[in-house]
Amino acid sequence: MSIYVFLKVLVQLIMPPASLAVAVLAWLGLRWAGLRRLSAIVLGLAIAQTIVMSLGPVSAAMLVALEERARLLGADRPPACCFDAIVVLGGTIVPAAPPYSVEPHLTDASDRMWHAARLFHAGVAPRIIVSGGNFVEQEGGPATTEAEAMRRFLIALGVPADRIVSEGRSLNTIENVRNVREIVKGGRVLIVTSGFHVPRVAGLAEKGGLDFAVVGTDWQIPSEAGPWWDVWLPSAGSLGWSNVALKEMLALAFDRRGESLKR
Repeated sequence: MSIYVFLKVLVQLIMPPASLAVAVLAWLGLRWAGLRRLSAIVLGLAIAQTIVMSLGPVSAAMLVALEERARLLGADRPPACCFDAIVVLGGTIVPAAPPYSVEPHLTDASDRMWHAARLFHAGVAPRIIVSGGNFVEQEGGPATTEAEAMRRFLIALGVPADRIVSEGRSLNTIENVRNVREIVKGGRVLIVTSGFHVPRVAGLAEKGGLDFAVVGTDWQIPSEAGPWWDVWLPSAGSLGWSNVALKEMLALAFDRRGESLKR
Protein backbone atom coordinates (compact mmCIF):
# COMPACT_ATOMS: atom_id res chain seq x y z
CA MET A 1 0.00 0.00 0.00
CA SER A 2 1.45 3.38 -1.01
CA ILE A 3 1.79 6.18 1.55
CA TYR A 4 -0.80 8.15 -0.43
CA VAL A 5 -3.43 5.40 -0.13
CA PHE A 6 -2.57 4.88 3.55
CA LEU A 7 -3.03 8.58 4.34
CA LYS A 8 -6.23 8.73 2.30
CA VAL A 9 -7.71 5.82 4.27
CA LEU A 10 -6.51 7.27 7.58
CA VAL A 11 -8.11 10.66 6.89
CA GLN A 12 -11.32 8.94 5.81
CA LEU A 13 -11.47 7.04 9.11
CA ILE A 14 -11.38 10.21 11.23
CA MET A 15 -14.29 11.78 9.34
CA PRO A 16 -17.98 10.88 9.56
CA PRO A 17 -19.61 8.56 8.81
CA ALA A 18 -16.49 6.33 9.01
CA SER A 19 -15.45 7.95 12.31
CA LEU A 20 -18.85 7.05 13.76
CA ALA A 21 -18.36 3.40 12.77
CA VAL A 22 -14.88 3.44 14.34
CA ALA A 23 -16.34 4.98 17.50
CA VAL A 24 -19.00 2.26 17.75
CA LEU A 25 -16.29 -0.41 17.56
CA ALA A 26 -14.25 1.48 20.18
CA TRP A 27 -17.37 1.78 22.36
CA LEU A 28 -17.93 -1.97 22.23
CA GLY A 29 -14.27 -2.69 23.02
CA LEU A 30 -14.11 -0.23 25.90
CA ARG A 31 -17.34 -1.53 27.42
CA TRP A 32 -16.02 -5.07 27.18
CA ALA A 33 -12.89 -3.85 29.00
CA GLY A 34 -15.05 -2.30 31.71
CA LEU A 35 -14.31 1.31 30.74
CA ARG A 36 -17.94 2.37 30.47
CA ARG A 37 -17.42 6.08 31.13
CA LEU A 38 -14.68 6.36 28.51
CA SER A 39 -16.75 4.36 26.02
CA ALA A 40 -19.66 6.79 26.46
CA ILE A 41 -17.35 9.79 25.92
CA VAL A 42 -15.88 8.31 22.72
CA LEU A 43 -19.29 7.51 21.26
CA GLY A 44 -20.74 10.87 22.33
CA LEU A 45 -17.92 12.80 20.68
CA ALA A 46 -18.36 10.85 17.44
CA ILE A 47 -22.10 11.52 17.40
CA ALA A 48 -21.52 15.22 18.11
CA GLN A 49 -18.90 15.41 15.33
CA THR A 50 -21.33 13.87 12.84
CA ILE A 51 -24.20 16.19 13.77
CA VAL A 52 -22.10 19.37 13.80
CA MET A 53 -20.44 18.61 10.46
CA SER A 54 -23.88 17.89 8.95
CA LEU A 55 -25.07 21.47 9.57
CA GLY A 56 -25.14 23.81 6.57
CA PRO A 57 -23.63 26.83 8.36
CA VAL A 58 -20.69 24.71 9.55
CA SER A 59 -19.84 23.35 6.11
CA ALA A 60 -20.33 26.81 4.58
CA ALA A 61 -18.04 28.45 7.15
CA MET A 62 -15.29 25.93 6.47
CA LEU A 63 -15.54 26.36 2.70
CA VAL A 64 -15.70 30.15 2.94
CA ALA A 65 -12.55 30.18 5.11
CA LEU A 66 -10.69 28.38 2.31
CA GLU A 67 -12.23 30.57 -0.37
CA GLU A 68 -11.21 33.77 1.43
CA ARG A 69 -7.62 32.59 1.20
CA ALA A 70 -8.19 31.94 -2.50
CA ARG A 71 -9.50 35.48 -3.00
CA LEU A 72 -6.41 36.88 -1.32
CA LEU A 73 -4.46 35.10 -4.06
CA GLY A 74 -6.59 36.83 -6.70
CA ALA A 75 -8.33 33.63 -7.79
CA ASP A 76 -11.69 35.38 -8.11
CA ARG A 77 -10.45 37.93 -10.66
CA PRO A 78 -10.38 37.45 -14.46
CA PRO A 79 -6.90 36.29 -15.48
CA ALA A 80 -4.72 38.61 -17.50
CA CYS A 81 -3.67 37.35 -20.91
CA CYS A 82 -1.67 35.42 -21.87
CA PHE A 83 -0.55 31.93 -20.90
CA ASP A 84 1.10 29.02 -22.66
CA ALA A 85 -1.53 26.61 -21.37
CA ILE A 86 -4.64 26.31 -19.24
CA VAL A 87 -4.42 23.43 -16.75
CA VAL A 88 -7.56 21.65 -15.54
CA LEU A 89 -7.04 19.44 -12.50
CA GLY A 90 -8.84 16.15 -11.92
CA GLY A 91 -11.90 15.73 -9.73
CA THR A 92 -14.26 17.19 -12.32
CA ILE A 93 -15.54 13.98 -13.83
CA VAL A 94 -15.88 10.27 -13.06
CA PRO A 95 -14.22 8.15 -15.77
CA ALA A 96 -16.02 5.36 -17.55
CA ALA A 97 -15.83 1.95 -15.86
CA PRO A 98 -16.65 -0.73 -18.47
CA PRO A 99 -18.71 -2.86 -18.49
CA TYR A 100 -20.70 -1.05 -15.78
CA SER A 101 -20.50 2.39 -17.34
CA VAL A 102 -19.14 3.10 -20.81
CA GLU A 103 -19.49 6.88 -20.52
CA PRO A 104 -18.05 9.26 -17.90
CA HIS A 105 -20.29 11.51 -15.81
CA LEU A 106 -19.81 14.93 -14.25
CA THR A 107 -19.17 15.79 -10.60
CA ASP A 108 -19.83 18.95 -8.55
CA ALA A 109 -16.45 20.29 -9.68
CA SER A 110 -17.25 20.09 -13.41
CA ASP A 111 -17.37 23.91 -13.52
CA ARG A 112 -13.60 23.67 -13.91
CA MET A 113 -13.95 22.26 -17.43
CA TRP A 114 -16.66 24.69 -18.46
CA HIS A 115 -14.61 27.64 -17.20
CA ALA A 116 -11.45 26.34 -18.89
CA ALA A 117 -13.30 26.08 -22.21
CA ARG A 118 -14.55 29.66 -21.83
CA LEU A 119 -11.03 30.91 -21.14
CA PHE A 120 -9.67 29.01 -24.13
CA HIS A 121 -12.31 30.48 -26.45
CA ALA A 122 -11.47 33.93 -25.05
CA GLY A 123 -7.88 33.46 -26.25
CA VAL A 124 -6.26 33.24 -22.82
CA ALA A 125 -4.07 30.29 -23.91
CA PRO A 126 -3.57 28.23 -27.09
CA ARG A 127 -4.00 24.83 -25.42
CA ILE A 128 -5.55 23.06 -22.44
CA ILE A 129 -3.79 20.43 -20.34
CA VAL A 130 -6.16 18.01 -18.58
CA SER A 131 -4.54 16.20 -15.66
CA GLY A 132 -5.99 13.19 -13.84
CA GLY A 133 -5.62 9.42 -13.79
CA ASN A 134 -7.59 6.53 -12.32
CA PHE A 135 -6.89 4.33 -9.29
CA VAL A 136 -8.27 1.27 -11.09
CA GLU A 137 -7.06 0.51 -14.60
CA GLN A 138 -10.02 0.02 -16.93
CA GLU A 139 -10.17 -1.54 -20.35
CA GLY A 140 -12.81 -2.03 -22.99
CA GLY A 141 -14.10 1.49 -23.40
CA PRO A 142 -13.20 5.14 -23.98
CA ALA A 143 -12.49 7.80 -21.37
CA THR A 144 -11.29 5.45 -18.63
CA THR A 145 -8.98 8.06 -17.06
CA GLU A 146 -10.07 11.46 -15.82
CA ALA A 147 -7.85 13.15 -18.39
CA GLU A 148 -9.45 11.34 -21.33
CA ALA A 149 -12.94 11.90 -19.92
CA MET A 150 -12.22 15.63 -19.56
CA ARG A 151 -10.78 15.70 -23.06
CA ARG A 152 -14.01 14.32 -24.52
CA PHE A 153 -16.09 16.85 -22.59
CA LEU A 154 -13.92 19.78 -23.70
CA ILE A 155 -14.22 18.67 -27.32
CA ALA A 156 -18.00 18.71 -26.86
CA LEU A 157 -17.60 22.31 -25.62
CA GLY A 158 -15.91 23.27 -28.88
CA VAL A 159 -12.24 22.96 -27.96
CA PRO A 160 -10.32 21.41 -30.92
CA ALA A 161 -8.90 17.98 -30.14
CA ASP A 162 -5.41 18.99 -31.23
CA ARG A 163 -5.41 21.81 -28.65
CA ILE A 164 -5.92 19.43 -25.71
CA VAL A 165 -3.03 17.63 -23.99
CA SER A 166 -3.99 14.64 -21.81
CA GLU A 167 -1.95 13.76 -18.71
CA GLY A 168 -3.56 10.58 -17.38
CA ARG A 169 -1.07 9.36 -14.76
CA SER A 170 -1.69 11.69 -11.80
CA LEU A 171 -3.60 10.33 -8.80
CA ASN A 172 -3.33 13.40 -6.55
CA THR A 173 -2.59 17.11 -6.67
CA ILE A 174 1.13 16.65 -6.02
CA GLU A 175 1.40 14.38 -9.05
CA ASN A 176 -0.71 16.84 -11.06
CA VAL A 177 1.87 19.56 -10.44
CA ARG A 178 4.87 17.30 -11.06
CA ASN A 179 3.55 15.87 -14.34
CA VAL A 180 2.28 19.20 -15.67
CA ARG A 181 5.69 20.71 -14.93
CA GLU A 182 7.29 18.12 -17.21
CA ILE A 183 4.84 18.98 -20.00
CA VAL A 184 5.11 22.78 -19.93
CA LYS A 185 8.90 22.88 -19.34
CA GLY A 186 9.00 26.40 -17.93
CA GLY A 187 5.95 27.76 -19.76
CA ARG A 188 3.43 29.98 -17.99
CA VAL A 189 0.22 28.20 -17.02
CA LEU A 190 -3.20 29.17 -15.73
CA ILE A 191 -4.50 26.55 -13.29
CA VAL A 192 -8.29 26.20 -13.10
CA THR A 193 -9.65 24.57 -9.96
CA SER A 194 -12.39 24.92 -7.34
CA GLY A 195 -12.23 27.97 -5.08
CA PHE A 196 -11.74 25.90 -1.92
CA HIS A 197 -8.89 23.98 -3.60
CA VAL A 198 -6.96 27.10 -4.68
CA PRO A 199 -4.82 27.61 -1.52
CA ARG A 200 -3.37 24.10 -1.61
CA VAL A 201 -2.87 24.09 -5.38
CA ALA A 202 -1.11 27.46 -5.28
CA GLY A 203 1.21 26.29 -2.52
CA LEU A 204 2.15 23.12 -4.38
CA ALA A 205 2.60 24.93 -7.70
CA GLU A 206 4.94 27.40 -6.01
CA LYS A 207 6.96 24.60 -4.43
CA GLY A 208 7.11 22.89 -7.81
CA GLY A 209 8.60 25.98 -9.42
CA LEU A 210 5.76 26.51 -11.89
CA ASP A 211 5.30 29.89 -13.52
CA PHE A 212 1.59 30.08 -12.82
CA ALA A 213 -1.58 31.92 -11.95
CA VAL A 214 -4.66 30.25 -10.55
CA VAL A 215 -8.34 30.95 -11.08
CA GLY A 216 -11.18 29.54 -8.97
CA THR A 217 -14.57 28.18 -9.96
CA ASP A 218 -17.71 26.76 -8.26
CA TRP A 219 -17.57 29.22 -5.38
CA GLN A 220 -19.67 28.47 -2.30
CA ILE A 221 -23.23 29.86 -2.34
CA PRO A 222 -23.89 31.68 1.00
CA SER A 223 -26.03 29.65 3.40
CA GLU A 224 -28.42 32.57 3.88
CA ALA A 225 -29.47 32.13 0.25
CA GLY A 226 -31.65 29.17 1.32
CA PRO A 227 -34.63 28.87 3.72
CA TRP A 228 -33.64 28.65 7.40
CA TRP A 229 -35.12 25.19 7.89
CA ASP A 230 -33.10 23.83 4.99
CA VAL A 231 -29.93 25.54 6.22
CA TRP A 232 -30.06 24.35 9.83
CA LEU A 233 -31.34 20.79 9.45
CA PRO A 234 -28.47 18.26 9.34
CA SER A 235 -28.03 16.84 5.85
CA ALA A 236 -25.83 14.38 3.99
CA GLY A 237 -24.95 17.12 1.52
CA SER A 238 -23.59 19.43 4.22
CA LEU A 239 -21.68 16.53 5.77
CA GLY A 240 -20.07 15.81 2.41
CA TRP A 241 -18.95 19.42 1.96
CA SER A 242 -17.64 19.56 5.55
CA ASN A 243 -15.53 16.50 4.79
CA VAL A 244 -14.20 18.11 1.60
CA ALA A 245 -13.26 21.30 3.44
CA LEU A 246 -11.73 19.49 6.41
CA LYS A 247 -9.54 17.37 4.11
CA GLU A 248 -8.23 20.54 2.47
CA MET A 249 -7.53 22.13 5.85
CA LEU A 250 -5.73 19.06 7.15
CA ALA A 251 -3.63 18.86 3.99
CA LEU A 252 -2.70 22.53 4.26
CA ALA A 253 -1.76 22.19 7.91
CA PHE A 254 -0.01 18.82 8.07
CA ASP A 255 0.76 17.34 4.63
CA ARG A 256 4.45 17.86 3.87
CA ARG A 257 4.68 15.56 0.85
CA GLY A 258 4.66 18.62 -1.40
CA GLU A 259 8.23 19.31 -0.29
CA SER A 260 9.26 16.56 -2.73
CA LEU A 261 8.37 18.93 -5.59
CA LYS A 262 11.22 21.27 -4.76
CA ARG A 263 14.27 21.03 -6.99
